[in-house]
Amino acid sequence: MQEPFQNTSPDAIAATPLIVPRPEHGISRANISENALKVLYRLKQEDFQAHLVGGGVRDLLLGHEPKDFDVATDATPEEVRQVFRNCRLIGRRFRLAHVHFGREIIEVATFRGTTTSDGDENDRQMENGRILRDNTYGTIAEDALRRDFTVNALYYNIADFSLIDYADGLEDIKAGRLRLIGDPEQRYREDPVRMLRAVRFACKLGFTIEPQTEQPLFELAHLLADIAPARLFDELIKLFHSGYGLGVFEKLRQYGLFGELFPATEDCLAREDQGFPLTFVSRGLANTDKRLNEDKSVTPAFLFGVLLWEPVRQRFEEYLAGGEAANEAMFLAASEICARQQSLVAIPKRFSLPMREIWSMQPRLEQRDGKRPQRLVTHPRFRAAYDFLVLRAESGEADPELAAWWTRFQEASGQERATMTEGGAKRRRRRPRRRKTGDTAGSGAEPTGVVERGG
Repeated sequence: MQEPFQNTSPDAIAATPLIVPRPEHGISRANISENALKVLYRLKQEDFQAHLVGGGVRDLLLGHEPKDFDVATDATPEEVRQVFRNCRLIGRRFRLAHVHFGREIIEVATFRGTTTSDGDENDRQMENGRILRDNTYGTIAEDALRRDFTVNALYYNIADFSLIDYADGLEDIKAGRLRLIGDPEQRYREDPVRMLRAVRFACKLGFTIEPQTEQPLFELAHLLADIAPARLFDELIKLFHSGYGLGVFEKLRQYGLFGELFPATEDCLAREDQGFPLTFVSRGLANTDKRLNEDKSVTPAFLFGVLLWEPVRQRFEEYLAGGEAANEAMFLAASEICARQQSLVAIPKRFSLPMREIWSMQPRLEQRDGKRPQRLVTHPRFRAAYDFLVLRAESGEADPELAAWWTRFQEASGQERATMTEGGAKRRRRRPRRRKTGDTAGSGAEPTGVVERGG
């Protein structure tokens, strides 16, 4: 019986690395960003070490097109800025140099060290096992130790075009295996976001998570509560807007991570009835994946609208049962659920406001008489709200006939629309005479949606 694969130890990392010469690996400069090559060559000319590192190297070896290219060097961030006029230094927790080439940014990181020096402001600060600050610089071997997964600890050396492997990352790539460097529980405690990265890479690469790397995922989900909500939003966009969101959703639930991020939704999913709301969320994520794979636009407003809809819908129904009007019920339900969620995952207003508009239009789409439908189709969020309604109908939560009616209405001529709305203007209420006191209570104005009312 084959022995289980062991996690790489610090001693193994510090040993002599495997160096693969150019003829023996498949990375070609023709597949590397021209701007990344400029950074690598310029650093080399200034007598600094310069390596392509991380996901860019991994993806090139797998035959994928990297989304970005990161560089590792022994030059400090300040030295990198002196070399490149188009450079900006960012970050306090991790000091990085960004070299700008128009819309492309090449990230340059100094080799991280494993020890701290007393009295040096560029040290490593930890609290309860978590890294709060990490600007200790070191050697390339130490830098390899500090990286998370073995497949991300591969270095392409611009000096001789060789590939440097300190952590058996090449073997893991061949085996389709995702493995953390060092003790998995300790690494997750240092930065709990690594649990989300493990799920993302497993889904993106189609890799299996090595057992020792996987086991703590079932036990440490609660650590995500210590991560800044704004950072979790960024990580969730990477997870769900990369074309494999449905697989990510399933793995997050498998490890208990989804419930830490969306507890209200997870509570609803645990009480599903005939597959709903699980079917709704799964269809919504599959639809997003399809659009991304077809190079169509997607928006976080729709994504988070799908993920949070069921708890909003349930509170909406409760407010309706309590006697609230539909618009007011939706406003109250959306406000309540969003307030709870914001403390966990901070959704920026540029996405949360359109999300709430999509929700607020759902009860309004049930109003099909008079001039209301014509006004709704001109609303800036109508198409997103209509798509949301179709998704609800396909999942068994909304009336399929209602979704079909709106499909026909959009394609109908003016006369056909009038017929579909049961005479339209004939049903219009007579406008009451304006009162001299300025009282507009009887103006008959259309109630505004949740976003227009409450923002």
